[in-house]
Amino acid sequence: MSEGGLDEQLRAAVRAGDADAVRSLVGSGADPDTVGADGLPVLFGAVAAYDAAVAEALVEGGADPDRALPDGTTPLWRAVDGGSPAVVSAVLGKEPRLRLPEAAREQLLTVARSWYESGAAGELRRRTGAAGPAVTVRVHDDEYNHVDEVSLGGLVVRAGHGAVLTSLEWAFGILTPVDELIGRAVGRPDEDDVHWSAVRWVLTARRDAGTWSAVVVHRHHPAPAHRRFVADLLWSRGVSLGNDTCSEKRDSVFLIGWAAEERDSVMLAKVLHALTEYEDPGQEAVGLRYAAHADPRVRREVPWALTQEGVSRSPASCAALLTLLRDPDAEVRREACAAGARDDGMIAGITEALLMLAEEPDAASRTAAAAGLAASRDRTPAVADTLAALLGESDQLVRLEAAYGLARRDDPRTAEAIGRVGPLGPGFEHDHRAHALLEWRWRQREAR
Repeated sequence: MSEGGLDEQLRAAVRAGDADAVRSLVGSGADPDTVGADGLPVLFGAVAAYDAAVAEALVEGGADPDRALPDGTTPLWRAVDGGSPAVVSAVLGKEPRLRLPEAAREQLLTVARSWYESGAAGELRRRTGAAGPAVTVRVHDDEYNHVDEVSLGGLVVRAGHGAVLTSLEWAFGILTPVDELIGRAVGRPDEDDVHWSAVRWVLTARRDAGTWSAVVVHRHHPAPAHRRFVADLLWSRGVSLGNDTCSEKRDSVFLIGWAAEERDSVMLAKVLHALTEYEDPGQEAVGLRYAAHADPRVRREVPWALTQEGVSRSPASCAALLTLLRDPDAEVRREACAAGARDDGMIAGITEALLMLAEEPDAASRTAAAAGLAASRDRTPAVADTLAALLGESDQLVRLEAAYGLARRDDPRTAEAIGRVGPLGPGFEHDHRAHALLEWRWRQREAR
């Protein structure tokens, strides 16, 4: 195909938001800086559409995020102006501190800071002269985080400029004061907000003692959002610390002390949730202390405090976990089943709990029951019969788990179960359950 034909296909793929096609076309020779019908490089179109996946595919394929137009803007400038942290991340590229001159970096910081300080609605009013109320909707900025999308006077912007500012500062090597960063995070105290997420990511990456000291002071802040942020940040650090044993010990000791003193149930649950990302011998005592807590949100975290990789449970922890398997709260039972799944001594208690969860009215419990029973080493007829019954669920993933569990047991109902699962769409090419069903069919054909 001619180069011109590839470029035209690339324009169409960008308009359609097909990131996979964009990657394929660029890899086949399409020009990533192809100009669209509007006279702008197609990267501008992806930025304007808030299509982070397509923008990332273009930049990775060689599109120039710093290409200037006659009005002085660049794709990166427009991404920052548009207020989507996901799009900025996609367009920013590697080593921006080295790539961009100081003046360009300062300009981008000024744009983000101006929007953040003025507020999206305020800046839109200044730009458009519109006096009416702004329309705000909550949208996904990426797979996990949300942002406000604000419309006024014919213009639309995403109000994530504080998160954009946070990310740019870090990318440019600027160590913003911790109090200022946390202030941005808790300005809208939703843990899935882009501002909260951006600040948490940056402070997770900052491992110096000064940052640590400035963060933990907020544990005693009068505003609950500040305390929640500290707990959430420590959870994030626990997930990502890896082999940093000194920091891990410092963090876990801090959390154990906090758990001993915390009286608010919501906050205590968050502290325990963070603590269980660490491997500290002191966790067991914390878990035992709160195993019978009145609030089920606290009890839901306890099974993981009683579970450490490569460490055998004490008799007291075993007894506590068995009690939690019979807890009146279904979610507590689900967590206890998951936490004890690898313990041979828990098989009978977990099986009983899972069979009960399969009868619960909420879909989450039945989903957990299907997954737990499918993977269980229990081969009793009661388990197989319950898996067969779960084939009637409307959720295809539940039916897939049930069929997988029957195939693992070579149950005579497996062929019917596979039919009940139905066709599996894209995304299951490497799924272990789908693979097991194919293997079962192959064994049946070989046995004929």
